[in-house]
Amino acid sequence: MTNPVLAGCPDAVRAYMSLTTGDDHTTAIVSFADAAHVTDDGRDHHGTSEIRKWLDRTSSEYTYTSTPLVAQADAESGRTTVTCRLEGTFPGSPVDLDYRFRLDSACRISRLEIVVHDSGRSLSAG
Repeated sequence: MTNPVLAGCPDAVRAYMSLTTGDDHTTAIVSFADAAHVTDDGRDHHGTSEIRKWLDRTSSEYTYTSTPLVAQADAESGRTTVTCRLEGTFPGSPVDLDYRFRLDSACRISRLEIVVHDSGRSLSAG
């Protein structure tokens, strides 16, 4: 069942958000362009090999749930931001994070930046 918050997001974003909450990193990695770049927790991961290692590490390091709160997609720019609440066995739980995606011309993820949500900004869509 698709989360209604993600309904207006591009396929690659929906796939990433649903597949990374489980253990299906092999399928999740196909959402990324070969030369994709991910920044998470101040660390950069370049290319699908490093991104796969990052996905494996983050899923085994902590137990957590991720609940999408709001999503904003701009098809013209290829940018999508999804704000999620993460709750789990990690320091600082719970936390709201912004997943900032950029897609390439083939609609695959070329850039993903994960940052703490700015609490001064509204969590409403639009």
